[in-house]
Amino acid sequence: MPEDTIAAIATANGIGSIAIIRISGSKALEIVKKLSHKEAFTPRNATLTTLYDTQHTLIDETIVIYFQAPFSFTAEDVVEIQCHGGFIVAQTILKATLQAGARLANAGEFSKRAFFNGRIDLSEAEAIAQLIEAKSEDAAKILASQMKGELKHFIEDVRDEIIHILAFSEVSIDYAEEDLPTDLVEQIKEKLDVLYKLLEKTLLASKSREGLMQGFRVAIVGKPNVGKSSLLNALLHFNRAIVSDIAGTTRDTIEEQVKIGTHLIKIVDTAGIREANDAIEKIGIERSLEAIQESDIVIALFDSSREIDEEDRQILEHITQFAHTKTVIYVKNKIDLETKLVTKDIAFDLALNSKVDVTALIKKLENIMDKSNSSDEMMLISQRQMQAVEETMQNIQEAFIPLQDQELEIFSFHLNEAVKAMASITRPFDNDEMLDKMFGSFCLGK
Repeated sequence: MPEDTIAAIATANGIGSIAIIRISGSKALEIVKKLSHKEAFTPRNATLTTLYDTQHTLIDETIVIYFQAPFSFTAEDVVEIQCHGGFIVAQTILKATLQAGARLANAGEFSKRAFFNGRIDLSEAEAIAQLIEAKSEDAAKILASQMKGELKHFIEDVRDEIIHILAFSEVSIDYAEEDLPTDLVEQIKEKLDVLYKLLEKTLLASKSREGLMQGFRVAIVGKPNVGKSSLLNALLHFNRAIVSDIAGTTRDTIEEQVKIGTHLIKIVDTAGIREANDAIEKIGIERSLEAIQESDIVIALFDSSREIDEEDRQILEHITQFAHTKTVIYVKNKIDLETKLVTKDIAFDLALNSKVDVTALIKKLENIMDKSNSSDEMMLISQRQMQAVEETMQNIQEAFIPLQDQELEIFSFHLNEAVKAMASITRPFDNDEMLDKMFGSFCLGK
């Protein structure tokens, strides 16, 4: 357990009704006594008290709550000071705590201490970090359940099953001169196969719902002058993009966030995709193609008032490259004008006038995003967790051949590696560099 005491402002910068300063460590209570000129604080009681700096100058009237170790988030002595919000007061109190013996906490250091002191595991720590930045109500519910240990229990069950199978192998090594009963080998294979399929199902379900965690990216694509910028403005309910009859007006991707249903999504308006001689426009088009690749949902926009042409076909060709990994909504725009777009190449999902009403498209997007959480499968919430499961699956797969050949030492090696990979999701073996990197991505005060 670290001996130094850390402090940080735990609320966002800016003006608000209150701000919170959090102190954790062996000197936390001593520091708040010094700043408040009080001799005692009752654990878990809110105490109204005046705070002074180290020069005994009054700072603010505050509420102080003392959490005595080990009954706190970090399992250390923790003091939380609630003061009036604003740019100055919280900073002044923080400065006073540092002068009184604390040091400024690093990003994520409170959560890191909670991890090292056994209060949370890594899966719960990642859920805390992602809950702060949750992009939808569904994501928040999933993360809240993981904070309560839902993923931890799943990982422990898988790990215990692998260890159980490993025990068969370790015992059998002592009888290596004898052939293993055929039914025992088959039983182990069946158990491993069930385990592999469970992990595969979990991994696929998690990858298909990444947008739920990170926030869905929606790219609007089409050739110049099909109404992409008008559509973006309609979805945002304000004029964010310049709308013009001049082809190539949008030279770069424009990104904005908007809430649709219970989801906070990022909409990307792209430059019109076509053959271009202008160097700057070419760069914009390249970024448009990148936007398609990086998006979860693609809105492919076509002009109802113009006949299909080579530029439209290029759009279809680009989208087809990624259609198997993304949801594509084919939209016929400008339906208020005379219809000239007649084609069997495109099965349109919607027809609209983006300058008048985009309600149908909003409902379509909401429906797609809501369906992403229709699965009841356990969900992995980070790339680190997914990589650990992939490594576990690889070791299980590689264990089948030595099992069949009754090379039990090699079989056991792969299962031991599988156990380590699964354990890394909740409580990894020594890897300080990985832990520093992960907790360093947390916000200050957490």
